Amino acid sequence: MNACFLACAALTLAAWGGLPAAAAPDATAALQARPAARVAHAATAALLAAARAGARLVAVGDHGVVLLSDDGGARWRQARTVPVRSALTAVSFADERRGWAVGHWGAVLATQDGGETWTLLRSDTAEDRPLFAVHAFDAQRLVAVGLWSLVLTSADGGKSWAPVALPLPPAADGAKATKADLNLFGLFTDARGHLYAAAERGMVLRSEDRGASWTYLPTGYKGSFWTGASPAPGVLVAAGLRGAIYRSADDGQSWTRVDSGSKASITSLVVQGQDLVALGLDGLLLRSADQGQRFTGAPRGDRAALTAAVPRPDGALVLFSRRGVVRD
Repeated sequence: MNACFLACAALTLAAWGGLPAAAAPDATAALQARPAARVAHAATAALLAAARAGARLVAVGDHGVVLLSDDGGARWRQARTVPVRSALTAVSFADERRGWAVGHWGAVLATQDGGETWTLLRSDTAEDRPLFAVHAFDAQRLVAVGLWSLVLTSADGGKSWAPVALPLPPAADGAKATKADLNLFGLFTDARGHLYAAAERGMVLRSEDRGASWTYLPTGYKGSFWTGASPAPGVLVAAGLRGAIYRSADDGQSWTRVDSGSKASITSLVVQGQDLVALGLDGLLLRSADQGQRFTGAPRGDRAALTAAVPRPDGALVLFSRRGVVRD
């Protein structure tokens, strides 16, 4: 059992090894599928992902917390019903009403009303093989990824899911791979609609058929990537452990390392207008105005462990952390 697995099992994302054990899922609650509790302090829960549902902001996180804001992040309220109390790690919306969230115990939740109420579509209580990311191409076609090369696709809005077997990864250090067992942490798309997965062992995977088949894009990095983005056609940027940022300007054929100036792990890359924003642990907040070739910035004074960000209509960022919502 390697260090990456231990971090994955204990936390919501493997890379967030610096977060305390409080972020670990409640196994008993997950197995019993108890609904998330409605509490006054929900806005200070560890929030792990966020998305737009039309004009609404939706954030998900620890203990099944789902928060909603209809005023650009100024005020938040808890969703009316969430059927699980285990950690939710990612959320994606096809439009202003239809969205999906995934998390521990392989849970997939769906909403038809912009996040007010959620239903449980899938879970696997035989083992806690968490899902770490989900992407909705539209209201029917979905892809979710997670622990040990877990890839699931759906063509019916999440009612049913088909597992996808990944090919063996490229050999590392002369050792031939015997199975596909990479942990897949993040999903992002490019201008052509190709889907990418940020993974451990310095791997980025690409699917040109909405998750049905995948190819590996080795970067030369040995650590874990937790996030990625495509800020321009043909440009891919992946980031993760200890401030690592790698960039490709030729659709992933070759990669170069970009100096982040930090050892803080990067949890999210967000395209904000013409800028690419990198955020992470220890309050790390970096910006690039040249599609990821150079980043500048410094940690926030509050040193918040940043986990996600969503641009507001006015161009500002709403930031999320393991201590709840914070402002850019």
